[in-house]
Amino acid sequence: MKYTKTAFALNPDNETNREILIAYLSALNFESFDDSGDQLTAFYPIGKVNSEDIQSVLSEIPFSVEFNEEEMPDINWNEEWEKNYFQPLMINDQVLIRAPFHKDFPKAEYEIIIEPNMAFGTGNHETTSMMMQHILELDLQDKTVLDMGCGTGILGIMASMLGAKSITAIDIDEWSYTGTKENAALNHISNLTAIQGDASLLHEQKFDIVLANIHKNVILQDMEKYVSVLNDDGLLIVSGFYKEDMEDIIGHASELMLSKIIIKEANKWTSCAFKK
Repeated sequence: MKYTKTAFALNPDNETNREILIAYLSALNFESFDDSGDQLTAFYPIGKVNSEDIQSVLSEIPFSVEFNEEEMPDINWNEEWEKNYFQPLMINDQVLIRAPFHKDFPKAEYEIIIEPNMAFGTGNHETTSMMMQHILELDLQDKTVLDMGCGTGILGIMASMLGAKSITAIDIDEWSYTGTKENAALNHISNLTAIQGDASLLHEQKFDIVLANIHKNVILQDMEKYVSVLNDDGLLIVSGFYKEDMEDIIGHASELMLSKIIIKEANKWTSCAFKK
């Protein structure tokens, strides 16, 4: 899948305004954001967002924003990540996450190999690492797990290594679907099934644990569906949203008769575990 890169120049440009802009843009079909540079950049599959929609969103924001777009070449993402981004990562002094091309890395109790591509989820982002921390605290022996918005498949792979009986990993993005299958094979995971699609695929199958590291709007939209496939006393663990979004997430969970049990925070990001 090819992507369009959109660069946003804010005036004034500060962390608060960037967070506001990301929150507004998340209502569109942007799949990832990078706020580490001089400009905020966002990525979407070609044809999924149009300039008129972006202009409409920007008209609601109380500060100045200019943007430009470029179609990204279908480049070798392995090479790009190796050169610029993906370094071996240790989580909780237990889990090492690395790429196949890494040669120098520490030993760990668990080792997950991720072939980097456009899919989200190498563990470097706070939302992914918090989800990993949640999983490491659970007893997953013989549990059935659903990973919505699976990205690279890293959460499902971790669940399998911790004893889960089966994992269903779903993502709407073709890169993620393909990457999850490849990464499961790289890590010798045989009980993970990857499916391309969204929450409309959820029907009769039930799960002990549902993981959803997605944008706030998707979580709010699909939470009822997640709950419908969750076993009694099952856990729903969500992330991918800011601290200020927590009230909306908890409020909707309460309407669905979920009990909040654990909240984790890292920088401006939050995750939460609920029990049915």
